[in-house]
Amino acid sequence: MADLDRIDAALLHHLQLDARLTAQDLAERVNLSPSQCARRRQRLEEAGMIRSYRAVVNAAKVGATVEAFIQVVMAAHNRENARDFVARMQVTAEVVAVWTLTGSTDYLLRVFCADLPALNRLVQDVLLPHPAVARVQSQIVMERLKDNAPVGVHPG
Repeated sequence: MADLDRIDAALLHHLQLDARLTAQDLAERVNLSPSQCARRRQRLEEAGMIRSYRAVVNAAKVGATVEAFIQVVMAAHNRENARDFVARMQVTAEVVAVWTLTGSTDYLLRVFCADLPALNRLVQDVLLPHPAVARVQSQIVMERLKDNAPVGVHPG
């Protein structure tokens, strides 16, 4: 399902803003019947356009007061190092997202830590000792000005 009509695009937009919307809620927003909205939502899910539904937790309210992005440069580039590093990041609770990048940085990590000493422990005790890691550079988030905005969905 590569082409979206304007209704599907509108449904995706509204669901990104609030995944708890019922078929009735969606119907009121896109001027369609609730049963049609439910069928379209199911079709979008089955096509993989909607990957999941989740709650967005306020990190600071649950004790993770420091958010940071960490750039990681690998010492050696081979499959084993990459697999091992990614596997370690998958089980490191503070790491909430990992991206591979082009350019001088190999990985970008988004992390949430309880405080600055916890961020320091993550860098000093987990990242730097990893045999595949050559260098890390971290940037602490001061303020989020735009946070996980919806993906722009346009009818095809």
